[in-house]
Amino acid sequence: MQQGYEKLLSTVGRVVGQAKRFSDEIAEGVKRSADVMEQAALKGLRQELDTIVPRVQQVIRQAKQRIFGGDTHVAEKLVSIFEPTTEIIRKGKASKPTEFGKMVKIQEGENQIITDYAVYEKRPSDSELVIAALDAHEKKLGCIPRLVAGDAAFYSPKNEAAAHDRGVKRVCIPSRSTKSADRKREQKKRWFKQGQKVETGCEGRISVLKRRHGLRRCLYRGDAGMKRWVGLGVIADNLTHIGTVLAETQKLNSQSLPQSNAYVARRSSRRAFRRSWESLAGNSFLQNPLLRRKVVMLAHFHGLRRGLASFALTG
Repeated sequence: MQQGYEKLLSTVGRVVGQAKRFSDEIAEGVKRSADVMEQAALKGLRQELDTIVPRVQQVIRQAKQRIFGGDTHVAEKLVSIFEPTTEIIRKGKASKPTEFGKMVKIQEGENQIITDYAVYEKRPSDSELVIAALDAHEKKLGCIPRLVAGDAAFYSPKNEAAAHDRGVKRVCIPSRSTKSADRKREQKKRWFKQGQKVETGCEGRISVLKRRHGLRRCLYRGDAGMKRWVGLGVIADNLTHIGTVLAETQKLNSQSLPQSNAYVARRSSRRAFRRSWESLAGNSFLQNPLLRRKVVMLAHFHGLRRGLASFALTG
C-alpha cells in the first residue's frame, strides 16, 4: 500500500507544482488575453488556484504523516479541500462512529416550536451551552422557562445550580455518573421522567429536520451557507407546527362558537399567523430578497397544505 501512496503523492506533487507555475505566469503577465472577459476569467482561476494549492499541500503532509509515520492525530486536520472548516464529529454511535460536518444546536419550546438554533465554528462541550440557551430563551420570549430538559451530556452541577438561581423550577438533565442515592431517587420521580420525555421529543425534532427539511446534508458552500441552510430548515419546520397549532385552534373555536361567529375565529387565526411572520421578517437573516422568496415558497407549501390562509412577508 505504501508504494501506491508514494506514486499517488508524487503525481499530486507534480500537479501542485504545475498549478503554482501557472499561477505565477498569470501574475507576471506571461499568460494573458487581449479579451477583457477572458483576462478576468484568468485572474479568477489564479485566485482559485492560490486558495486550493495550500490545502492540497496540507493534505499531502497529512497523508505522509499517516501512511509513512503512523501518526493518525494530526493537529488541525483538513478533511475537505472544498469545505476546510469541516470538523470530525464522534458521538459514540455504533452505526456512525465518525461523521463530518458542523455541530448544530436546536432549542425548542412548547408546541414543538424551535425557539433558537446555532451552528458552531468549533464544537463546544454540551455542558457549556445550557446557560447560553437560557439567555437566548429569555431574550426572545421575555421570560425564564419553567422546565429545562436535555440529555446527560448537558449536565453539570454548575449548570443545574445556575438554572435554579435564575428561576427555573424543574431541571431535567440526568447525571449518569452520579453515585448519590438522593440524586438517583430524584431522577426516578415522575416530574423528572416527564421532563425527559420532552427531551426525547427534541431528539425526534432533529430527526425530522434531517429527513424532511434537508439538514442531513448542506447543499450550500461555506460557513455562511451552512447557517443559511440550517435557518431555512428551521423556518420550514416552524411553519409546519405553527400551522398545526393554528389549525387546531381554528377548529376548536369554530366548534365552540355559533355559526355566525365562525368567520371571526378564522380571521383571528389568520391575524395571529400573520403577526408571527411579520415579526420574523424583521430579522436581518431575511433581508436578502432571494432568501425571502424561498421562505415565502416554504410558507405557502407548509401553510396552504394545511388549509391556512396565505400570507406575505414584509420588509
